[in-house]
Amino acid sequence: MANEHLIGHDLFELLRPDQVRAISETAEEISLEAGDTVFQRGEEAEHLFVVLDGQVALRLPAKGGLSTLIDEATRGTVFGSCVCFQLESYSLTARCTEDSRLLKIRAATLKKLLDNDPALGYEVQKLISRVYFKRYLDTAQKLQAMLRAIPIEAV
Repeated sequence: MANEHLIGHDLFELLRPDQVRAISETAEEISLEAGDTVFQRGEEAEHLFVVLDGQVALRLPAKGGLSTLIDEATRGTVFGSCVCFQLESYSLTARCTEDSRLLKIRAATLKKLLDNDPALGYEVQKLISRVYFKRYLDTAQKLQAMLRAIPIEAV
């Protein structure tokens, strides 16, 4: 079942069929309700996720319970990809804003494939780097728009 969700996805189309099969054998489809937490910042990064249906807010928590919305992951979006950057814990908190179906992929399986095939690892790194850079730019633009909306007298 997981195999069908991986085939044709930007990230996984870089993989050979045997590599997709290896990942899909350790992946599982999960269903979460709006408000459910997928993972919290600082938790061990054991999985990466693909949104099959629904929406997941990726937030950077701050003191006092506030957080900054970094991105909203929708159908087809990969998130929690810390494994590809050799990070051991999640850098954001992911919480469903709608009832969602996610593909939960064991990070260790993907990491092993990337470690054993440096050319593949490089291609995956490039793809994920583009995703992260787009999130960075989108967040910067949102923050600029928010700052422009603050009356100068308030500053």
